[in-house]
Amino acid sequence: MTKNELENPQNNFQRNTSNKQLIFQQNNLEDLFQQFIIFIDATPNTVRTYRGSLKQWFLYLRQNQIGHPDSETVRQYRQKLQNSGKKPTTVKNYIIAVKRFFEWTEEAGFYPNIAKYIKSGHLSKNFKKDYLTGSQARQILDKIDRSTIKGKRDYAMLVTMLTMGLRTIEVSRADIDDIRTKGNMTVLYVQGKGHEEKDDLIRMPQHVESAIRDYLSVRKANDLSKPLFVSTSNHNANGRMTTRSIRRIVKTAFISAGYDSPRLTAHSTRHTAATLSLLNGATLQQTQELLRHRNIGTTEIYAHNIDAATNPAANDVEEAIFGKDI
Repeated sequence: MTKNELENPQNNFQRNTSNKQLIFQQNNLEDLFQQFIIFIDATPNTVRTYRGSLKQWFLYLRQNQIGHPDSETVRQYRQKLQNSGKKPTTVKNYIIAVKRFFEWTEEAGFYPNIAKYIKSGHLSKNFKKDYLTGSQARQILDKIDRSTIKGKRDYAMLVTMLTMGLRTIEVSRADIDDIRTKGNMTVLYVQGKGHEEKDDLIRMPQHVESAIRDYLSVRKANDLSKPLFVSTSNHNANGRMTTRSIRRIVKTAFISAGYDSPRLTAHSTRHTAATLSLLNGATLQQTQELLRHRNIGTTEIYAHNIDAATNPAANDVEEAIFGKDI
């Protein structure tokens, strides 16, 4: 883009002179998107998410030859997404991207915010992944062969995720020197989702610390700036592990212990940490701090699910119908 185009972006777009609305043309979309990205000032991961979501929106406009979308266009697009069998979370994210985009077009003076009053969709308040009981988690950990450096790494990584509730991206980002002392406690500093630096800390249980130090001693890790967990694969030996490889290792450990379910994934370790925390006496605030939830309402979902699962009301009704001798 030229300097003039940057200073006067509206010159990039053909306008309908009768209603002064922006006509969305395929050869202008990249310019639109780049200016939108500057507006939202997002992380690279968020930029990729918005790019993928908005690509679907503009594809819909092109396929239906729509140059002047309105609110009804967005509703029809949402309905198409829902009818296509996409997951509710996917539909919600796609519509959120459209809403954010038109928030920008209105502020920039390009196009009215046609998505302002469009709902992004309803999501169930129940989590899509299951958690493990304490005994199930122990079975999975005990099944890992710790006689090899890979086994020691997998055990240390999995026990960290199960007890400290780390996301896969947080595990991937962790370095050895993120393990520090705070008071008389060992803690791990983490770079959470959406954070630019490692500004959160989690108390590290003794069992986790012992497993990690056992792994590091066998690995002979002397450079503290190196990743906490490293790859053992031929093409990335001693390199930082990817979130994909972490998810695969966790899933393999589950299956090896006999827990093969699509509802049990690497994210189930985080659900496990939250649920076992609450079941064993932690307060909502303590569990929120463990998982670093911005909104305590997210933590409350775990408490709600526990209450629902342990609610004796159905048994009371059964007794009222059939009596005690059942």
